[in-house]
Amino acid sequence: MSRIGNKLIELPAGVTVSQNGEMVTVKGPKGELTRSFSPEITMNIEGTTVTFTRPSDAKEHRALHGTMRANLNNMVIGVSEGFEKALELIGVGYRAQLQGKKLVLNVGYSHPVEFTPEEGITVEVPANTSVIVKGANKERVGELAANIRAVRPPEPYKGKGIRYVGEHVRRKEGKTGK
Repeated sequence: MSRIGNKLIELPAGVTVSQNGEMVTVKGPKGELTRSFSPEITMNIEGTTVTFTRPSDAKEHRALHGTMRANLNNMVIGVSEGFEKALELIGVGYRAQLQGKKLVLNVGYSHPVEFTPEEGITVEVPANTSVIVKGANKERVGELAANIRAVRPPEPYKGKGIRYVGEHVRRKEGKTGK
């Protein structure tokens, strides 16, 4: 039995879910998200609750059951509250700044690295060593944050680089003299 797939999804006030064939649209105060869902799993929209039922206990149906429920729940949370990922830059001279909507990172390369977020994703720079990525789509927010982190991942000796806020970086001792 899928424990996640069997949970109800409670729709907060101001959020609507509509289904048109395989396409499911979720609208809310933070935006609108559309996604294609498998027709094998049945989605039941009853008032302010959404449930999923699977036709059999086949392996594919069990896998789809929990995945579809989790994806729809992330869409509902995204359009009602939104998602955010916070990153911090650690290193001498490492800094971030916004130029219009474009994020410009100076992280020790001979050139600045630029990111242009796609529509629906916003980037904030509260301090020159921190970056916050916000948006309604959890996948896109996480992907942009991972791409920013991949520019200069934290290294294990001095801990310099771009890391998520709260991320633990295992430190190595390094060489020691005689």
